[in-house]
Order: sequence, then structure tokens, then C-alpha cells
Amino acid sequence: MNIKFQRAVDRLLGVPICAVLSLVHRLFGKSPTAVAPRRILIILLSEMGSLVLAQPMFARLRQKYPEASIHVMLFAKNREVLDLLGVVPAENVITLDDRSLVAFVGDSLRAILRTRALKLDAVIDCELFSRVSSIFSYLSGARLHVGFHRHTQEGLYRGSFINRPVLYNPYRHLTLQFLTMVAALDSRTYPLGKDCPVPMPDDPPHFVFAEGELAGIAARLHADFPAVAGKRLVLVYPSGGILPIRAWSFESYGTLCAGLLADGYAVGVIGLKDDRPLGQALVKQCASAQCIDLTGYTKSVRELLALFHRAALLITNDGGPGQFAALTPIPSIVFFGPETPQLYRSLSANAYCFHSAISCSPCLTAYNHRESPCDGDNQCLKQISPAQVLAKAHEMLGQPT
Repeated sequence: MNIKFQRAVDRLLGVPICAVLSLVHRLFGKSPTAVAPRRILIILLSEMGSLVLAQPMFARLRQKYPEASIHVMLFAKNREVLDLLGVVPAENVITLDDRSLVAFVGDSLRAILRTRALKLDAVIDCELFSRVSSIFSYLSGARLHVGFHRHTQEGLYRGSFINRPVLYNPYRHLTLQFLTMVAALDSRTYPLGKDCPVPMPDDPPHFVFAEGELAGIAARLHADFPAVAGKRLVLVYPSGGILPIRAWSFESYGTLCAGLLADGYAVGVIGLKDDRPLGQALVKQCASAQCIDLTGYTKSVRELLALFHRAALLITNDGGPGQFAALTPIPSIVFFGPETPQLYRSLSANAYCFHSAISCSPCLTAYNHRESPCDGDNQCLKQISPAQVLAKAHEMLGQPT
């Protein structure tokens, strides 16, 4: 299902279903008892990068409730990232296939039956005003429902059955808001979780590879692209993914890559298989054996992380690769504009964010389901010049500008 169809279904079906469930809760719901939860479900359906930002939340849950069994519900396409993080046992993962409405409905019914069989004590719904996740939360049968709630704000309606409502704060990093959701399980303040400020967590732990795995990916790369052997490699991710408005312009990437090649670096264009036309076009424009198309080259996120170990720098639009980089030592440059680093910057201390805070930035928010009013002229990104980025790249690569 494409993102516009998902939004439409969430709005047209989600609102009345949430209203009906709210009425059922008002008539027959019971007040939750105050005991430490022993079975907790985390609902985090959305983009893969959000899982990395949620890693400190899982750590806090393990610290606060060491005896609890933690389960996760997410889209099947994001399963690999969760497994790489190692935050829950594989058997505690519930996946949903969102490739078609029929598949999604079938998986949803199975997921509801499975969550009810778990006899959950609490559900933490990490989605930003999605109705479907709120519906899953209520139908799970848990007694505690933690989720973002609009309170007196303009947020989207998600029903009135969320009995541990967390105030969504558009000025606070998402990782800190996830930590507030843990605090909400037993908080006695109103709104929940305002007991004391929480500092930003340290860098997440780096993923540990099997012996010889990193050398293997490097050897394969050099065999397939001999021209980059012995060169410092800079990876670029020019795709905007499911939100093309997040992409720095193709022309800017072309100028940047030409500058890096002129300075003696090799350049690798990364992306999914569907990004191959973009990668091929960028490589063709650069017309250099040291600029290689790696779109679709890595067959998994694990292989992508291994490739990050071979590279000296990642330059990327806001999206999954910028978040995955926090699981490796690679320094990164990330472009923001339609969304803000104040909410979504990488947890890595080795990441630098470019952000032109013009009057309409950010335009993608939880309040508008990330539907931008922009006409496609994303000046928030276009005003970031290749010369600025090249200078920062030289600084992070340890070279004089």
C-alpha cells in the first residue's frame, strides 16, 4: 500500500472505529489497577529509522521492569532492523504485511488474536497519531494503554480509551518522547511524565559483526569495483524514499560528488533497488570509474552496516541510512528541512545536520500526517549549497578545505 492510500484508510475507517471503541470503553471499560506490568507490547509500525531512535526506550523498559516480557508489533519490512538491535527475543515479534490491504487485514486479525492470547498488561503505542495503532492497542485486551494524545492541541483524533495519555511535544526529540512513554506507565503527574527533565541518551551500542564479515564485504566490493580499492570511500544517499520532498536536489548531489572525486575520494551511491535509475543517472553524470552505483548492492540492512565500516563518510537525506549510521563508527552528514533535527536527528555524536530553518520548515509533522503543503520547490534543502557540504565533508574527513 502506498502512503497516500494508508493515510486515506486510516482517516476514513480509523476515525469511526476509534469512536465506536471509545463508546464501548466508556460503557464497559474498567479502571486499570496500579501494578508493575509483566507483559508489555510496543507498537512501532513506521519507518525503520524510528526503531533506532527507540532503542533507549527498550533499554529503559528492561531497566525499570527487568522481569517483564516485552513484545513488539511492526511492519514485516522493518523486522530486520529490530532483529539487528537485539532488543527483544525473535519469538516476541509480531509482524504485519502492509504490501496490500488484503494482506494487512489478514495479518491484523491474526495479530489481534495473538496479542489477546498473551494477556498483556500494557501497550505502548509509539505511533504519532495513527489510528490503526491505537485500535490495535485497545483490541489487544491490555489494561494499560500508553499513547500520544492531543489533549488541548490540534492533534488527530485517536479515541478516548488511551488511559495513559502522553502529550506529544513537537519541540522535543522523539527519543526523549519515547522515554516519556515508559515513565507514563506509573507516572502520577498530569500530563504524564513531567516529573523531571531527561537528558539525551548516549550513542546506541554499535552492531557487532561476526569474525571476518567486515573483511568479506570489503573484499567483495573491491572485486566488483576495482577502481575504489585503496581509495577513501564517501557514500551518498540521494533518494527521498517514500517522501521525495526530503531529498536534496539531484543537481546538488552531482556537484558535490564531482567535488569529492576531484579531491581524490571514491564515491558510492547507495539506495534500494527501486533507486537504481537515480543511482545510474548520478554515476553517468560523474563519468568516473571512482563513482560507483551501489543501489540495490547490499541485500540487507546488515550488509549496509558492514559497508558503512568500509566507508569514511556518509552524506544522506533524512531517512533510514542516517539513523542506521548510529549503529556503526561512520561519521555522517544529514540534510533536514521538511522535517527537523530537533525531533529526528541521529543519536550518534558523530553526525552533523544541515538544516535551513526557513519560515515554512518543518512542514511534515505528526499533525498533518506528514502531508506537506509544499509545491515541490523545497527551498529548505535547495538553500544548502554543495560548497557548504563539501567544506563540512572535508572537515569530517580530516582534510583541509
